[in-house]
Amino acid sequence: MSLETRLERYRRLIEISRDLASTLDLDPLLNRIIEAACDLTGAQAASILLYDDTARQLYFQAATNMDPVMRGLIVPMDSLAGWIVSNRKSLRIGDVNQDNRYFNNVAKTVSFSTQSLIGVPLIAKDRVVGVLEALNKQSGEFSDDDEDLLSVLGAQAAIAIENTRLFQQSDLIAEFVHELRTPLASVNTATYLLLRPELSAEQSHQIIQNIQSETLRLTTLASSFLDVARLESGRVQFQKSLFPLETLLQECRGALAPRADESEISVAVMVSPKDLAVHADRDKLKQVVLNLLSNAIKYNRPAGSVLLQAEKQGKEIRLGVSDTGPGIPEEEVTHLFEKFYRVRGTERKVMGTGLGLSICKGIVQAHGGRIEVKSKLGEGTTFTVFLPESTGG
Repeated sequence: MSLETRLERYRRLIEISRDLASTLDLDPLLNRIIEAACDLTGAQAASILLYDDTARQLYFQAATNMDPVMRGLIVPMDSLAGWIVSNRKSLRIGDVNQDNRYFNNVAKTVSFSTQSLIGVPLIAKDRVVGVLEALNKQSGEFSDDDEDLLSVLGAQAAIAIENTRLFQQSDLIAEFVHELRTPLASVNTATYLLLRPELSAEQSHQIIQNIQSETLRLTTLASSFLDVARLESGRVQFQKSLFPLETLLQECRGALAPRADESEISVAVMVSPKDLAVHADRDKLKQVVLNLLSNAIKYNRPAGSVLLQAEKQGKEIRLGVSDTGPGIPEEEVTHLFEKFYRVRGTERKVMGTGLGLSICKGIVQAHGGRIEVKSKLGEGTTFTVFLPESTGG
């Protein structure tokens, strides 16, 4: 490589480093890193695997050739990427198919074949946060210069990833603390009142019920907060499998049947075709459906109805939850997926955290899908989850 070419690549690396430092949203950041990896090394593709040091698990998070099936896919620690994490060293392989550490489950799942590879550890503050890989040199073979450039990029990328996580967490914590104030103030007032000697037994019982309600709200808020924090930091792993949707929807219907019966709300399930299956994380998708169904019941009218519907629509699998509730004002629909947002007028009527829909959106997007909402005042609301065909069975 000529001196001029080498200087140009380092100039490009400096520009990329500045760009990474200004990005504080994790997914766009990871996409910029892998695009830069391809650009600097002349690779056909690149990927980032993140490492969860608590669970000691390594999993795909971003790739230039990313298929929804890949995201969250756990990679064994005896793989090439696992070796890089364990040894905290870079690795360059001319033909991965000749190396018994090569994890070829991805190649079996998606239409991409890996030949050559450079992988470097992403280390920030002496802690491994993941692995950056460049795959298939487009011309010739990966060189020492390619490995050096990727190592420098990896060092910058690791710092950027950690800074983004810290920024998101600090922002989320500030919101969380703000949301804690109301239930904590209620509990504090209630305990103060309980100490007053003139309280009747009936009044004391009512206050104790209020404390119990607010404590439950705090517990739910904390649990939801952790879900959001894991999703936003990219620390959620997805265990995907192929399963029938009707079985899942019927399970969700059964789980919330007592709550629906209390308000005489009927819940119907329609799946077309009947054997429609999806390749996804079953527990995470069930969490989405339960949340949407719970909302459809809570915010419905007495003796109303809910329809759980799944069908194959073109190249997508469509999953809808429709209710006959009062509907949502148009100006509020666009805010529904914001953290801690609740529709005005519902805060005191129905207990909630304002995090459920944000969690649903994060899970669906991690599957390569999207979630939409349509609502009409006086007629009801429909939430629709779209999953790409490549996620379906």
